[in-house]
Amino acid sequence: MLGGGQESQDTGRLPSQNHLNRFGAPFHPFSLASGAENAIRKGGSVFSPNDGFYVSMIRNIVRSVIFSALALSLVACANEPDELDYVETPVEELYNNAVDALEDRRWTEASLRFDEVERQHPYSVWARRSMLMSSFTHYQANEYDQSILAAQRFISLHPGHRDVAYAYYLVGICYYEQIRDVGRDQQLTQQAMGALGEVVRRFPASEYARDARLKIDLTQDHLAGKEMEVGRWYQSRDELNAAINRFRLVISDFQTTSHVPEALHRLVESYLSLGLEDEAIATAAVLGYNYPGDRWYQDSYTLLQTRDLEPQDTEGSWISRVWNPVSQVF
Repeated sequence: MLGGGQESQDTGRLPSQNHLNRFGAPFHPFSLASGAENAIRKGGSVFSPNDGFYVSMIRNIVRSVIFSALALSLVACANEPDELDYVETPVEELYNNAVDALEDRRWTEASLRFDEVERQHPYSVWARRSMLMSSFTHYQANEYDQSILAAQRFISLHPGHRDVAYAYYLVGICYYEQIRDVGRDQQLTQQAMGALGEVVRRFPASEYARDARLKIDLTQDHLAGKEMEVGRWYQSRDELNAAINRFRLVISDFQTTSHVPEALHRLVESYLSLGLEDEAIATAAVLGYNYPGDRWYQDSYTLLQTRDLEPQDTEGSWISRVWNPVSQVF
């Protein structure tokens, strides 16, 4: 079933190629009809960096590939229309023309043609299909805002559609691919985590949820990195209370990220600078228990030794309240 229509009634041609997004996630924009499954990444096929032969080969051809792709993109963009004249056309022909443009990577034309299907045949099964395909083509063209709007419109109009999980996932991916480095504002990272979390919450058993969980872990690590950068900046200016608040946030809110060992060590440094020895030795104890071979623990242990202190759990310390007892951490 497709929004009330029988899938077997769809006689239009579907693309012969399958599609994955650039991260290899399970994109299935053509799962709206039978027989279509996975396939190429956005921009090309999957490359394994562990293949030594290909590593050496790719270094010799990457420049020519980039320039060739750029030239082809410029030519394609120059030939794509900005708008379509209204010419009444059968729905199958409209849809197939849009698919032709999509397979030729004429993203702007493809999105216009998919929109035209909905404009001329708004109550057909093809209109629902085209709405989601329009979002996908905007995504392929890196037109993230338009892709998000189209996907959200699909969600609002067809919340019970069998492919609504893909629409939710596409929103999350659009935010995810716009994440900026930790030195800049992280609003898009927060939006990506929220949208991907919605996929996991609503469709926990779907293939999209599996990939969303992985990307949520990466966004959390990114947000933790932002807090660490701010904390280190405060610490360098001897604004230790502000620094401690940032490092504590990493430990309390992002415990599964790669930044926790450093955050614990930075707390040890800051506590010792403020003369809070009980907090310092308790924090070092947690660091040593969970990351005994980590360089950050070695640094903390050496720092304590210079003051004749040893890591040990201290009842009533902040870290003990967050992770209590030490033996139950992780």
